[in-house]
Amino acid sequence: MPPIKSRAEWAALLPPETYRILFEEDTEHACSSVLLTEKRDGTFVCAACLQPLFDSRAKYESGTGWPSFREALPGAVDTKTDYKLPYPRTEYHCARCGGHQGHVFDDGPPPQGTRYCNNGLALAFVPRGEPLPELRG
Repeated sequence: MPPIKSRAEWAALLPPETYRILFEEDTEHACSSVLLTEKRDGTFVCAACLQPLFDSRAKYESGTGWPSFREALPGAVDTKTDYKLPYPRTEYHCARCGGHQGHVFDDGPPPQGTRYCNNGLALAFVPRGEPLPELRG
């Protein structure tokens, strides 16, 4: 899906670090995200377009230093192969705006066996009971 906004529009709207992660495929430092220890019930949404990506019930402590999830919400993310390292990885991004979220690995807990390793700055958290924000784009 092509970006809803232009890169210049996203750059003007988002903090620089968030923009770099979402639209230049950067990565935040391990253990730097406040969402790493977020334990409340709720929904994690894309920090750019605000599309819901993960339910808090899918979050778990992976020990990697980044927020990790067993599964994404249906239709919320798309994947592609990333060749930036000497071995291929599966990158995932918001299916709505294309913002880079992280990488998915096959070393997660049962029953899915997947670990969606997410940049915390690529997400926002909405506690259950609060209305989800209106999608932007």
